[in-house]
Amino acid sequence: MSPSGQKRACQSVPVDRLSILPDKAIDNILMRLPLREAVRTSILAKTWRYIWCRLPQLELDESLWNLSQSSDPTPRFKDIVYHFLTLHEGPVTKFTLSIPNLKSYPKLDNLIYFLSRNDIQHLVLELPPVPGDRYKLPPSIFTCLQLRNLTLESCLIPLPPPAFKGFDKLISLELSYVKIPSKFLKSLISSCPLLDKLVLRLAESSYVIEINAPMLKSFHFFGDIRCICLKTIPRLSKLSLWCCEYLERSGKFDIAKFFEPISDLDDLHLDNHCVEFLARVGGAVSKRLPFDLNCVKRLYLHCSYLGKLDIISCAFCLIRSFPCLQYMEIKVVDYNDNNIPALECLEVEAFSDVIFDHLREVKLRNTVGSKREMQLIKLLLAKSPVLVKMVIEASWFVKTSATIKILKELTKFQRASPRAEVVYR
Repeated sequence: MSPSGQKRACQSVPVDRLSILPDKAIDNILMRLPLREAVRTSILAKTWRYIWCRLPQLELDESLWNLSQSSDPTPRFKDIVYHFLTLHEGPVTKFTLSIPNLKSYPKLDNLIYFLSRNDIQHLVLELPPVPGDRYKLPPSIFTCLQLRNLTLESCLIPLPPPAFKGFDKLISLELSYVKIPSKFLKSLISSCPLLDKLVLRLAESSYVIEINAPMLKSFHFFGDIRCICLKTIPRLSKLSLWCCEYLERSGKFDIAKFFEPISDLDDLHLDNHCVEFLARVGGAVSKRLPFDLNCVKRLYLHCSYLGKLDIISCAFCLIRSFPCLQYMEIKVVDYNDNNIPALECLEVEAFSDVIFDHLREVKLRNTVGSKREMQLIKLLLAKSPVLVKMVIEASWFVKTSATIKILKELTKFQRASPRAEVVYR
């Protein structure tokens, strides 16, 4: 063959640019693919057959099988786990198992034991919520001492063995609809000295949550509990409490003592049940807390019902006590009922001792243009000298005629800030 012919033959052979990449680069590419696609790369060439088996980060979810082909994919899932355990080589630093739609929970003891022996650092187990039953985690979960992030959903967490002293490297803990002894929940939180983020979604109503976490910065709670006791949380900057309607069962509650340990709080989210609890169980609500929380910069009040005086009073007790607020968002639950009268406590004159010196942005969501909503808008515009923007989002059922009426009334309100822009949408 002539040299020119050899040159053309060489040019016709495709260049395998992927295989010449460093192993770490190939691993990074495969880890960005769904696991099904990563496994399929094993047919590219002999050298690719087992590359996926060394990946340190894996996600097993329901995309690995076709639910339309089987009413119960549990057997298929067992096969996948078996192949994973027999073929995988090397450490597994991050593992996600998301199977919330299986009809029954599979036995995962061998899988968790395997992970505990392979340097697992980030573990997510989202299991099926089987009625009346939950998968009981094996003792090997307490030997995963390299864990930095742990997320558990719909499982039973047993008491640990006596030798367990906590997850001393854990930064993030998320527990959703798990069953766990209340005393162990307390000790689990306190035995994670580096815990930075805590998320609890608990369906049980008998828990008493005591939070001792000196490095904790973010705490989100969703569920029904009798008491939340914030003890040692000097760095907590974000607190979110949702749907705590059963808190009122815990008896007398001191609002001031609840907020007193939170010396570094920047971001506060409260839903209507929490505000109502603070109003009813806290006894007579004063105009403000006995101390100011100058650290709070952002306040979110979700589903605040302006029809109840105690909720309004409690909400404004908190607002008055956060003099350095910069952003406030309120999602209201109101009804445009002309029989609901305006409130004297929402009149501008009732706030003669208050100026929101730092408030720059306000968002009001789900508004209907009721008398009390318009009072609230008028008050915030009149008492916010540095306000830059107020966004008023109307509820979907507000009619055009009502919108025109609301806009006309808004133009009449005095604004303490010459830069204040009011956006109605």
